[in-house]
Amino acid sequence: MEPLLDLDLPSEDATRALARALGARLAPGDVLLLEGGIGAGKSLFARALIQSLQDAPEDVPSPTWTLVQTYDTRAGEVWHADLYRLTGPDEVLELGLDTAFDAAICLVEWPDRLAGEAPPDALTLSFEVAGDSARRVKFRGDAARWRPVLEGAVLV
Repeated sequence: MEPLLDLDLPSEDATRALARALGARLAPGDVLLLEGGIGAGKSLFARALIQSLQDAPEDVPSPTWTLVQTYDTRAGEVWHADLYRLTGPDEVLELGLDTAFDAAICLVEWPDRLAGEAPPDALTLSFEVAGDSARRVKFRGDAARWRPVLEGAVLV
């Protein structure tokens, strides 16, 4: 699938700004699949997005060991999942992600572990290192569904 958008983020501040802008356009049922290697910026992006939706920003730890962290925000419930340690898609169902995909804003790191359980209308963000703190992110998803969201968050 051709990327909807290929964006250079020159700094961590630029990554945080993108997360805040995109977070402001999300609603329950929106699923973001965050791809990229270790240190590519997935957790930084997720943390900034979640904090931007909280009335009083709180600590947002990586869910690497807990697998899922949930947050009540002014936009609704947010689920942040890190699936790195999962060994199969059946474990996704045990976490309750399939239900959360319909009812919450979901940020999923290591979405390859979902196998066929990823929602077909999810937006995939592929992060890659482009310098010390610079990142490149490519957005893939259904254009009719996600282009209006992206246009409101970034210049497309």
